[in-house]
Amino acid sequence: MFDQFEKANVQFFAARARKEPNVPSALTREKFDLAENEITCWDGYEKTPLVPLDGLSRALDLGSIHYKNEGPRFGLGSFKALGGAYAVMLLLQREIAKSSGKPVSLAEIRKKTFAEQAAALTVISATDGNHGRSVAWGAARFGARCRIYIHAEVSEYRAQTLRMLGAEVIRLDGDYDAAVAQTRVDAEKHGWHIVSDTSWEGYTQTPTEVMAGYGVMAREVVRDLPTAPTHVFLQGGVGGLAAAVSKSFHDAWGADAPRIFLVEPELAPCLYASAAAGAMTAVDIEAETIMAGLSCGVPSAVAWPVLSALVSGFVTIPEHVVAPAVRMLANGNATNHRIEAGESAVAGLCGLICAATQRDLRDAMVLNEDARIVLIGSEGVTDPTVFNRLLADAK
Repeated sequence: MFDQFEKANVQFFAARARKEPNVPSALTREKFDLAENEITCWDGYEKTPLVPLDGLSRALDLGSIHYKNEGPRFGLGSFKALGGAYAVMLLLQREIAKSSGKPVSLAEIRKKTFAEQAAALTVISATDGNHGRSVAWGAARFGARCRIYIHAEVSEYRAQTLRMLGAEVIRLDGDYDAAVAQTRVDAEKHGWHIVSDTSWEGYTQTPTEVMAGYGVMAREVVRDLPTAPTHVFLQGGVGGLAAAVSKSFHDAWGADAPRIFLVEPELAPCLYASAAAGAMTAVDIEAETIMAGLSCGVPSAVAWPVLSALVSGFVTIPEHVVAPAVRMLANGNATNHRIEAGESAVAGLCGLICAATQRDLRDAMVLNEDARIVLIGSEGVTDPTVFNRLLADAK
């Protein structure tokens, strides 16, 4: 059952232990509170399930494994629904208040009180798929125009989904980071407004708000668990998800917060490289990973300080373990019912199984019969063609 994971070439970098981590203050409890209060009152809000993977925890001789299944989130298929749309809302609030010269409430944005002003604004973003869906959905929900930039390897299915949400889709040569760069050029040229889930010097407010939206998911986990987990395995990307979850858990549990292990594709290890270098470090994407949402070469400048303070270890995984993990969930081998997960959702699961089945990693991460694990299943099936290919891939 675990043969491919046991033999996988996994790279592990153990971060320096900090008894009292100095966590940057940009992502505050108050920002998480504001996001939670707003998002939980949206039409369609429902808490997503935290699923026990009892069969897998027994097979790995671990205390428990819980999988946060973000597939049902707002009908958009991923946790990203919480971030991009919320950031669109706050951007519209600021811009309309600026142009009107008077305070504007989130309730007024939600009710489209300033529909004419919102319709004159254009929000833009780069995406591998899921963040763009959230931005497009938020723009449609609150009445703004939307342009989404995708790179050459984003599937046509994902592009069409964006169009169905009302976005104009611009496909570019190059990778995700090239698409991010083009949004910066076009925003400056046309006066459009970037709603990005990554950040750079001089651009931090909106990405921080995106991450605050992700805190809704993390707080659901906190409320669903009777005690703090001992370990959390999180997927990488630019680091926004991992930073939001790590900070939320640190806020909730303090000294009892779990060890955080961050998992990336070996083809896109910008956070691993940053940890090894001791500073935020970009990497070149020479080949696209199957984990489309994690194909990022430049860390988020807002996320990295949080991760460097709170993450216990950084892991890279090879491509060949993704399909077996997707099949494991889909076939019901990990739990009592089947979970349809996208390729980026299983990075943490892959990292856990590799670590639990390789003695040196198991010992280094203190994975034993008392370990209580949380995984973030960040997406459901966001591209059926990719999902079906992974199910059919028995190699």
